[in-house]
Amino acid sequence: MIFVLNKNKQPLSPCHSAVARKLLKTGKAVIHKKYPFTIRLKELKNSENKAEFRLKIDYGSRHTGLAILNGSKVIGLAQIHHKTSIKSNMDSRRAMRRTRRNRTTRYRKPRFNNRKRKEGWLPPSLQSRVDNIQNWVNRLQKLCPLTHISYENAKFDTQLMQNPEISGIEYQQGELQGYEVREYLLEKWNRKCAYCGAENVPLEIEHIIPKARHGTSRVSNLTLACRTCNEAKGTKTAEEFGYPDIQKQARIPLRDATIVTATRWKYIMFFPKLRSISSVAQVQGRR
Repeated sequence: MIFVLNKNKQPLSPCHSAVARKLLKTGKAVIHKKYPFTIRLKELKNSENKAEFRLKIDYGSRHTGLAILNGSKVIGLAQIHHKTSIKSNMDSRRAMRRTRRNRTTRYRKPRFNNRKRKEGWLPPSLQSRVDNIQNWVNRLQKLCPLTHISYENAKFDTQLMQNPEISGIEYQQGELQGYEVREYLLEKWNRKCAYCGAENVPLEIEHIIPKARHGTSRVSNLTLACRTCNEAKGTKTAEEFGYPDIQKQARIPLRDATIVTATRWKYIMFFPKLRSISSVAQVQGRR
């Protein structure tokens, strides 16, 4: 599929690559943009777009799929790869700024009391995903005469994903109901090292999937280990350390599901405001 613009840079119906090649070879069109590849006609023709094109969006936390359809025929596919390093980059920036406390530099007034967040604020790592999708929708709207947009408004029940039998008041109690974290772990791991089985030794709380490997501090990702095993394991996962059974007890991280749930309202507010879009179809999804 090749995008086509008229002489006034208004979008026309996309064409096949062979047609675009012929138009360029005969001098009836010029290359307008190389990515995504777009041609612009030299002659102004009063041709109305009778075809209706629909943009379907399947957004996720790491990748977002885009599809352009003419009726039921798919004429174009694309995938957006979202940045996943924004949080770590901001953590590095924060650490560098804090080193100012130990340097002899000019005095600067503190700013932590005058920073206000606008309504609908999202963390930069999430806002980046929203901006990526919005920018590509705006870009495609200038290259293709889109008339409809379809997307899934997904909402994830993260507690139900972890425990399919949860109901009622159990949503408010949580896994640590009636326990402290350390007491809960001692009961769960029988008061011994989860790796070597050592008893009557000081035990340390240890991450099954290390935080350096994007592991969380949720209780399902914690275990008990003696100092020797904890130091030997380092930044390895339990499976890499030779204990796949312990790795299986660590529940699947809910980071991706949380990202999709947190950003879905941004799209609900954005898509209806687009010009030339006659309908926005929203599919409600609960998982």
